[in-house]
Amino acid sequence: MAFETLRDLYVDQIQDLYSAECQILDALPKLIDKSSHVRLRDGFQQHLEQTRQHALRLEQIARRLNEAPHGKTCRGMAGLLKEGEEFIKDDGDQDVIDAGLIAAAQRVEHYEMAAYGCARTFARALGFDEDAELLQQTLDEEGETNKKLTQIAESVVNPDAEKGIAVEREIRSEPVRERGVGGGRDRDSELRP
Repeated sequence: MAFETLRDLYVDQIQDLYSAECQILDALPKLIDKSSHVRLRDGFQQHLEQTRQHALRLEQIARRLNEAPHGKTCRGMAGLLKEGEEFIKDDGDQDVIDAGLIAAAQRVEHYEMAAYGCARTFARALGFDEDAELLQQTLDEEGETNKKLTQIAESVVNPDAEKGIAVEREIRSEPVRERGVGGGRDRDSELRP
């Protein structure tokens, strides 16, 4: 595509966002299945419903522009989702996996907020006020999702993941005892002044 006008760039951004939302629609059910915390699963489920609305808004904008919403692949979103798949495929402490899922989801949210902000700004510059309102509505929802993910992480998931780390630290910090002829001295006592 040749970018001759701001409208050309705007159409490109709408198609890129549509591709991103479609990829997220495919990814969210996997995040829901992998999540162990109920609040996290519910948050992902709610965002799945919102994402469907986001895609419909982009279709509406594309129709108004007399353009197809599809036709482009958002490689940025593909990369972010590929990184997030590590936490879906890997095993480990489920609380830590949930913390990783949130981190991956927040990267996606920040990417979307940047993209929607740019598209909204282009819509305003072009005088597409209805589009700008729809894009702002989605931008606001993406921001709220990000805040909810932070709240879930800070109130439930991260403290639970930290408990697992605290237990691991306790195990590692037990002094190593040497048993020899002279009785049981630990190595730590030799290092202390």
